[in-house]
Amino acid sequence: GYRGSYTIGRDAQADAKFRRVARITVCGKTSLAKEVFGDTLNESRDPDRPPERYTSRYYLKFNFLEQAFDKLSESGFHMVACSSTGTCAFASSTDQSEDKIWTSYTEY
Repeated sequence: GYRGSYTIGRDAQADAKFRRVARITVCGKTSLAKEVFGDTLNESRDPDRPPERYTSRYYLKFNFLEQAFDKLSESGFHMVACSSTGTCAFASSTDQSEDKIWTSYTEY
């Protein structure tokens, strides 16, 4: 999964820049995550996780999705499905301003 933000102005939605990825998170079996991502895997949020256990707390040390997909492809993984949204997944019903809804997003 990853979190990021769009760069847009209030009246300049047509001029929106694509995205800035803030963090790429890794969820799965600890041993497989280490095998696939090696030293690019940041384990600081779950440092003592046994290899046979699962975690969703690791993240990658880089912010380029292409690098993550390259690492997965090199290890034999294939994309079978994807899902995305252009709106903020965590905007509350009391905070529905355009800036909050359209400038950040979470995708899994």
